[in-house]
Amino acid sequence: MISEKYCLKRLDENSAAFIRELFAEVFTKEPWNDDWSDENQLKLYIHDLIGQNNSLTYGLYDGEELIGVSMGHIKHWYTGTEYIVDELCISTSRQGRGIGKLFVCEIEKACKELGLTHIFLLTDNNVPAYEFYKKCGFYEQKSNVAFAKEL
Repeated sequence: MISEKYCLKRLDENSAAFIRELFAEVFTKEPWNDDWSDENQLKLYIHDLIGQNNSLTYGLYDGEELIGVSMGHIKHWYTGTEYIVDELCISTSRQGRGIGKLFVCEIEKACKELGLTHIFLLTDNNVPAYEFYKKCGFYEQKSNVAFAKEL
């Protein structure tokens, strides 16, 4: 329990509709401007993140309202078991109030309780999330490079 006002919950596919709604609300706006107008593609994407055996999804609630979500998976690695965060967001109307930092702190506590040793994520270095993660104590791994190839 974060406070009287907010509550962290572990989520699964039963929450998919609420997750899709929040995800689209955040990522179709600045600075992301992603086009999630294809509802089937969005359903498939969210299922990929929350519907697998090793999925780990957390929701942040204000009462009954889902205001934050972290979707990822557990990865067993030689240095320990990690939480790989694929997507993390806070409702656009709630950003800039410290709620995201609170959410990340609670995710860290929950991961420690599961025996996880690291949290790993990727973000662009030219978006506000970059500075947000640095403020939350994440450090940039200079030796990692992301590669992509269009087919």
